[in-house]
Amino acid sequence: MNWEVFITCAITGAGDTVGRSPHVPVTPEQIAASAIDAAKAGAAVVHLHVRDPQTGKGARTTELYAEAVGRIRDSGIDVVLNLTAGMGGDLVLGGDEAVLPINPDGTDMAGATERLDHVRTLMPEICTLDCGTMNFASGGDYIMVNTPSVLRSMARQVQALGVRPELEVFDTGHLVQVKELIRDGLLDDPVMIQLCMGIAYGAPDDPNTFLALVNNLPNDCVFSGFSIGRMQIPFVAMAALAGGNVRVGLEDNLYLGRGHKATNAELVARAKQLLESMNVRILGPQEVRDKLKLIKH
Repeated sequence: MNWEVFITCAITGAGDTVGRSPHVPVTPEQIAASAIDAAKAGAAVVHLHVRDPQTGKGARTTELYAEAVGRIRDSGIDVVLNLTAGMGGDLVLGGDEAVLPINPDGTDMAGATERLDHVRTLMPEICTLDCGTMNFASGGDYIMVNTPSVLRSMARQVQALGVRPELEVFDTGHLVQVKELIRDGLLDDPVMIQLCMGIAYGAPDDPNTFLALVNNLPNDCVFSGFSIGRMQIPFVAMAALAGGNVRVGLEDNLYLGRGHKATNAELVARAKQLLESMNVRILGPQEVRDKLKLIKH
């Protein structure tokens, strides 16, 4: 049991959710406002993607990140900034018979240095590294691509910047990659891991699979756990019971309950309420910086 938990709020993601809820933020102004509201509700960390303001689709333009991050920093609200570095690893193949050529609609592949341009420019406390390649979209031809050489290069660059990587683990094999990065000195202590459950073709969100991942974590790491969809709220309790921290937010789930489309602040407030009913103390942003040895720029 973890009696002192921090809450991360994943604000918007890059998935096709904009048309499914009016609360999914799209513009940098909306993303920043939603992040600020989440922080006020109790999130110590906000995890940010950005979207193309015209189309609503996921983007990785440094200028969009700069506007969102600038608005959060200028607000006076203290919150730990966690920027995705997962964009730039999107591969869509041509289909079951004509695998090649690659489908340009949805494919966005970039090298390690380019994928970290916004991190290098904005210097958040945390950025994410997705620790494996996997089929991602149910029934489609989309592959999330993160090769060992790219991950090693990204880890090395992030380490040199002094930004803490959050290692996104979607299945048991991804922990092999994490342990190799630790072995080779590319991760500094404390190692920070996010267990991502319930994504199609990754680890399912049942308790046995979750505990199998927890039981194979590297020694002395700090971890969080979440599930997508309706299991997001139950995983708040499950993650804390397993010794971890929690993540909620509209990147992973659009509903507070049946028929109730949530805001990020509502999801954070529900997580805080649930944890406090378990006699868990919620950590603030500075406590998280101290715990994870983060550098605020």
